Amino acid sequence: MAHLLGVESVRATVGPRILLDDVNLGIEDGDRVGVLGPNGAGKSTLLALLAGTREPDSGRVTRAGDTRAALLSQSDRFAPEATVRTAVHGAAPEHAWASDPAVRDIHAGLLADLDLDAPVSSLSGGQRRRVALAAVLTADADLVILDEPTNHLDVEGVDWLARHLSARFSRRRDAGALVTVTHDRWFLDAVCNHVWEVVPGVDPGGNRPQIPGRVETYDGGYAAYVLARAERARLAATAAAKRQNLLRKELAWLRRGAPARTSKPRFRIDAAEALIADVPPPRDTVELAAMATARLGKKVIDLEDVSVDYPDPAAPTGRREVLRRVTWRLAPGERVGVVGVNGAGKTTLLRLLEGTLAPTRGRVVRGQTVAVATLSQTTHELDPLAEMRVVDAVAMVGERTLVAGKELTAAQLVERLGFTRSRAWTRVGEISGGERRRLQLLRLLMGEPNVLLLDEPTNDLDTDTLAAIEDLLDSFPGTLVVVSHDRYLLERVTDHQVALLGDGALQDLPGGVEQYLQLRREASDAAQAASRQSHSAPAASARSGAALHAARKELARLERRLEKTTAHIDELNRQMELASAQVDVEQLTELGRQLARAEAEREELEAQWLQAAEAAEY
Repeated sequence: MAHLLGVESVRATVGPRILLDDVNLGIEDGDRVGVLGPNGAGKSTLLALLAGTREPDSGRVTRAGDTRAALLSQSDRFAPEATVRTAVHGAAPEHAWASDPAVRDIHAGLLADLDLDAPVSSLSGGQRRRVALAAVLTADADLVILDEPTNHLDVEGVDWLARHLSARFSRRRDAGALVTVTHDRWFLDAVCNHVWEVVPGVDPGGNRPQIPGRVETYDGGYAAYVLARAERARLAATAAAKRQNLLRKELAWLRRGAPARTSKPRFRIDAAEALIADVPPPRDTVELAAMATARLGKKVIDLEDVSVDYPDPAAPTGRREVLRRVTWRLAPGERVGVVGVNGAGKTTLLRLLEGTLAPTRGRVVRGQTVAVATLSQTTHELDPLAEMRVVDAVAMVGERTLVAGKELTAAQLVERLGFTRSRAWTRVGEISGGERRRLQLLRLLMGEPNVLLLDEPTNDLDTDTLAAIEDLLDSFPGTLVVVSHDRYLLERVTDHQVALLGDGALQDLPGGVEQYLQLRREASDAAQAASRQSHSAPAASARSGAALHAARKELARLERRLEKTTAHIDELNRQMELASAQVDVEQLTELGRQLARAEAEREELEAQWLQAAEAAEY
C-alpha cells in the first residue's frame, strides 16, 4: 500500500498547555481511521495538523508526493452569495461532474431534497452541514478528513455515508484514505479499520510537571478497539476498576449482540469470549420489568386511535397529518427505540407521551402513578442554574437515589457519569456542551421518574460518556422511550424498535434498525423504478440486444469472481485457525494482511456487481 502521510514527533500546544506531544502516526492507501477521545482532548487539533491548516509547535507532518487533503471542519464557512451548486462544485460545468457515478451517488445520498440553485444562506443548519460534507466528498483529494460527519444525519443518512466511504476507501492501489472524528460507534464499526484514541493530558498542579496528551493506535473498528482496550487494561492490572468494569460490560454487549461486529480476525474471538465469560448480560430484563410493574402498575401510557395534524398551506386540505390513527400501548419496563425520517413525527410522538400535546383525534390514557421525565434536544433549562456548582444543581433535585439496588448520593452519581471532583464543583455556566448534557440527564434521574423519554440523547457526548450513560440506563426500572439517529445506542439500550416512515403510521420493527433501512431502500427503489418506467420507456425499449447481452455477461463474470474470492477468504480463515493453534505469530500476521486484502477485494466486487445488476435489468 502507498504511503500518504506521516506524523513525526509532533507537539501541539494551546497557551501553556501541551495538548499533544511526541505523536507518531502514518496513513496509507485504504486506511480508514476513526479518531476517539473525550471532548477537549485535541481531536480537532489533530485533524487540523493532518490537513495542514495548523502547523505543529515541534516535529513535522510529511506528505508523499502530491498528496491532497480535504477537511470537513465542525464550522461550515460559505461565501455569502454561494448556491448549493457552487458550494459543492465551484464553477465547474455540470457535464464535468454529472457523468461521474460517485458524484451522482453523493447527490442522491446528501442533496436529493435540495434545490441546487438555492442560496446556501437560506438552508437550515442540518442542510448546510450536508452541503459542506458533499463539497468535501466530491473534492479531488487523496486524504479525506471528516470532523463529526454524522452530525445532522438521520439513521438512513449515516447508513448511506458508511456504505459510500467503505466502497470508496477500499484497500486497493490509489484508493486514498479516510480519517474521521466521530462519536457514532455503529459508524465506526461499519467504516473504520483503525482507531486512534486521543488520550488527554493531565495537569497535576503545584510544581509537578504536566503530563501531555498522546495518541494510542488500535487495529480494527470500534468492537476491536473495545476488546484491545480491555485486554491492555487487564494485562496492565490497572487500578481504574470502575472504568474496566464499564469496558467489560460494553464488550459483553458487543460480543452477545448482533453478529460480525468485531473486525478482528477470528482467532481473536476466543480471547474476547474468555474475557467476558463471567460478565452477565447488560441488564436483567425480567427483574427490571417486575420492578417497573411494582412502580407503575399495569397501565403506563396508551395511545388509542390517535391522529395529529398541523396547519400547512401547501397541503391540499390546508393541514398536514403527521400521525394517523396510531394505537400504541407502552408496557411497564418496556424499552423501545423510535426511528424515522425527518418530519415524520418523532418529536410529536414524544410530546403526546409527555402530555404537552393533545391529539387532534383519539385519546391518550395514562396510568395513575406515571411520572414522566423528558431529556430534550436542548439544555436551555440549565441556563437559570449558571451560577450553581454542578453537584449542587443535582442535589437540589434530590440528595439520594437508587441505582441498581444501591443508594447513591448526588455526588456519587455525578462522579459515576464522568465528572471529576474538580469538574463537579465547577459553575454550571462554565461547563462544556457534553457536560451540560450529562448534568441534564443526572437531574432527571435524581427525580426518580418511572417513564423516561430521551430525544437525541447522544448530542455532544464522547464514547466513554455514552458507555457510562448506557450503564446507568441499564438499571433504570421504568419504561424507556428513545428517539435517536444513533443506531448503536438504540440497539444497546432498547429491546425493540418502532418506525415512523412518513405515512402517519407507527410500524413495529421485529428486524430492528436493519429492517427500517431495508423498508426505506425498497420505497426508494420503487419510486425510482416508477420514475424510470414513466420517463424512460422509449429509451429502454430501444436498447440493443447486444448491449443487454454484454451487461449480463459482465454480471456472470463478477459472480464467478465473487465466488472465488469468498472461497479464498474461507481458506484464509481456516489457515489462521491452524496457525493460531500452533501459536505462529509471524504466519498469523501475514495471513491477516492477506485476509484484509481479500475482504477489501470482495467489497469492491460487490459494489461492481450491484452496478452491473442494475444495468442488466434494462
